[in-house]
Amino acid sequence: MTTSPSLANETADRLAVVDALYRFAAGIDLRDESLLSSSLAENAVSDFRPAAAKAGFEYPVIEGRDAIVAALTTSLATLDTTHSVTNPRVTIDGDNARLDALVEAQHVPRHDHTRHYLMKNRYDVELARKGDVWVITRNTVDNVWGSGDPAVLSVV
Repeated sequence: MTTSPSLANETADRLAVVDALYRFAAGIDLRDESLLSSSLAENAVSDFRPAAAKAGFEYPVIEGRDAIVAALTTSLATLDTTHSVTNPRVTIDGDNARLDALVEAQHVPRHDHTRHYLMKNRYDVELARKGDVWVITRNTVDNVWGSGDPAVLSVV
C-alpha cells in the first residue's frame, strides 16, 4: 500500500505544526533561547493572561519574538520547569494552522525542590508556515487546573 503525496504532505505538516509547540516547550525547559526563538514568528504574540489570572497573578501580553524570549527567560530564571504536550489537534488552511493542545507545566524553585506548582493548561496556538518550518504567530494559554503552591510563581 502506498501513501498518496497529498496525505504524506498533510501528515508531515501536522507533525511540523506540533513540533513548533515542542520547540517552544523544550526551549523554555532547557533554557535554550535559540530553540525557543525557532518556534516563534518575528511578530508573534504570547498571551498567558487567562492562565496567570487563575493562578492569582498578572502577566502581560507580550509581542515580538525577541520580547517573548527575553520575558520567558527572565521570568522563569529561578525556576526549573518541565512542560509535557499532549492531545494536540491540528487544523491546517494553506500556510496557516491552528493547534489546540494540553500542556502540563511543572514549576519548581531551582534551589528548593520541596515546593512546586503544577499547572494543566490549554494552549490555543495560531501558526504560519515560514519556508520549511511552522512557527507560532499567537499563543493563548488558559488554565484548566493547578496543584501545589501558587506562590512558587511569585517570581514570574
